[in-house]
Amino acid sequence: QAASDNQSIALSLARLRAAQAAVASSRASQAPTLGTSASASRARSSSSQAPNGSASTRTSSSYSLGLNASWELDLWGRLAGTVDAAQATAQASADDLAAARLSVQASVAQTYFSLRAAEANAQILRETLQAYERSWELTRNRQQAGVASVADVAQAESQYKSTQVQLLEAETTRTQLENALAALLGQAPASFSLPATGTLPQPPVVPAQLPSQLLERRPDIAAAERRVAAANAQIGVAQAAFFPALTLSGTAGYRGSELSNLFNAPNLFWSLGPQLALSLFDGGARTAAVESARAANEQAAATYRQTVLTALQEVEDNLTAATALAQEQQLQTEALAAAQRALEVVSNQYRAGTVGYLNVITAQATVLSAQRSLIDVRSRRLAAVNTLLKNVAGRWEVEGG
Repeated sequence: QAASDNQSIALSLARLRAAQAAVASSRASQAPTLGTSASASRARSSSSQAPNGSASTRTSSSYSLGLNASWELDLWGRLAGTVDAAQATAQASADDLAAARLSVQASVAQTYFSLRAAEANAQILRETLQAYERSWELTRNRQQAGVASVADVAQAESQYKSTQVQLLEAETTRTQLENALAALLGQAPASFSLPATGTLPQPPVVPAQLPSQLLERRPDIAAAERRVAAANAQIGVAQAAFFPALTLSGTAGYRGSELSNLFNAPNLFWSLGPQLALSLFDGGARTAAVESARAANEQAAATYRQTVLTALQEVEDNLTAATALAQEQQLQTEALAAAQRALEVVSNQYRAGTVGYLNVITAQATVLSAQRSLIDVRSRRLAAVNTLLKNVAGRWEVEGG
């Protein structure tokens, strides 16, 4: 849905169409141009005065119909260079579209994972609230029996209310993420709804190493490389301005004073010949244009190199993060199991009257914190794998491998 309805992708698609139109426009300059013209005029003129003092007047008509053609010969490659630059720019725009699509897809996936993490947090908090409510009720009963203090009841109530606040925050976060997901899909939030599951998907197994040639598929790197090619072509265009432009032009048609006899042979006219034009002095404008084109090429090359270096860093960072978070998830799972065992022991001791309620609150808070930490680790692991997949253009299998 995002690939077809997201507005950022629609914007990149419109830019691609504009770049493709620029290619067609630059190619048109290599072809001859042919035009037609027609005119009609009527004029009145006065002659010098006659000997008798009167002036004579004369009214004349003129009609013409003709064809004109011109063609600039690309002797120095100026027009071809313009076409090459436009083609490279269009290819860069196509890569920009692919990069925008990949970015939107990664954002959709990440927003979805965050939404499911908020659901899982809310589900844990609801289950915890039920346990806290039972503890609160148990403490009230013990207080009525004279074996628990008023402070124990107040602590149980405070813990219950605080967890209610956390639940409201988790539910609000979930709603906001659902709205963000709707915007990514190009829909109004009111018209989009995602059924709650409360579960996080399992991430794919991340390879221990990734081949560097995967970066060749990245659209942002391809776009940067194409912009280098476009800037290099512009240098040739700027240098070609130092050479003369040769244009072949021709005109043919009919011109006469009477419309009825316009197409008679005596009214036929034509002209054909080359035209050579060269600017002899421009105050250094052409030299400045060449230097500007070279500087633009150096900028594009530096951007390309930096894009590659950034891509290498991103892959290394997220590959390390994905591996570390997989180990962290295992350790956090073990920590949660230990916290649950400790809570069970402390709860039994409290019922037996051997420990205070503060020990129970501490153990319950530790379990809740471990549960939420585990969800956070799983969510961050999904984010790292998702970003890593984005870094390698969507998949880490080598084509043909």
